[in-house]
Amino acid sequence: MKLLGFASIPAVQQYLRYADSQKLDTRKAIMASGIDPNVLENANGRIPGEQFQALIKTLIECSNDNLMGLHSGLYVQPGSYSVLGYITMSCASIGDAIERIPPYERLVGDMGVTRIEKTAKTITLNWRCAYNDALVRRHMIDNVLASWTNFARWLADQDTSPDKILLERPAPESLAEIKEYEDFFRCPIHFSQAKSAVVLAKSLLTIPLRQPDQLLLKTLESHASQQMSELESKLGSFSLRVMQAVRKQLNLGQTSKELVADELGVSLRTLQRKLLAEGTHYQSLADEVRLEIAKQLLGESKFALQDIAYNLGFADSRSFHRRFKQWTGQTPGEFRKQ
Repeated sequence: MKLLGFASIPAVQQYLRYADSQKLDTRKAIMASGIDPNVLENANGRIPGEQFQALIKTLIECSNDNLMGLHSGLYVQPGSYSVLGYITMSCASIGDAIERIPPYERLVGDMGVTRIEKTAKTITLNWRCAYNDALVRRHMIDNVLASWTNFARWLADQDTSPDKILLERPAPESLAEIKEYEDFFRCPIHFSQAKSAVVLAKSLLTIPLRQPDQLLLKTLESHASQQMSELESKLGSFSLRVMQAVRKQLNLGQTSKELVADELGVSLRTLQRKLLAEGTHYQSLADEVRLEIAKQLLGESKFALQDIAYNLGFADSRSFHRRFKQWTGQTPGEFRKQ
């Protein structure tokens, strides 16, 4: 079972604006993806991630645009990020806006997880895509990094650029396409990386935004917190919520029954009881998520097996090797070659 969570309608609409600009048959693409067109009229609505992934793949095929992800980043609007977009608009600086992404990005959807890393001179926004279709992942990563850059330029009312861009995808064979990346981001582009990220100079964090409003910011954050609580209560099965929590925690470095129970606001005993009522238990769900992520990393990245084992919470690569073979009947190396 592969669960992709949900995507907000504003996030979907960004891709549809791109499709309209290319004169694509958006209604046909919507129907082919199994999306109810009426749902798209509700700005507060959401669609299953499986439908969003199918829509993006359909638009890629219909547009015949090798850089659809990059190009669709031009169609970002404040509303594309739901209430998070308006929260960032009300912040005082680029740095303040960046700090608001991880707490509230879930309101935009379950498409991926943002992790912020800081050094003495830079700040790096890593984005781990949660979708499992390799083609969709590539375009979605391009879209997210391009949208962030485009939106930040608008927020700051300055034509600023990152220090560099890191992309998991291999470099395009076309030099013209590589130049499009360079022209858009106006900084060095590094392909075939272990992660996808925007690297910024720390000096950019103090750039003031065009319309800061601390009172409105507090109001919007209160509203966002309430929406987060409501979202958690509407996620569906408890098993799904546990898997999403495991996936999120693994993306951030580690997971455990205790951490999941704490994130879901239940006791460890209640966690076990609710899962048992749904005919499952924590370890089987955690293993399912680990297997899903392991296959993605083995098939779509150049991570060493030791690094993959570490990302999945294993003590060493031998433990990962044994467990992966139990799950699939293949060693990680055999799976990667296949």
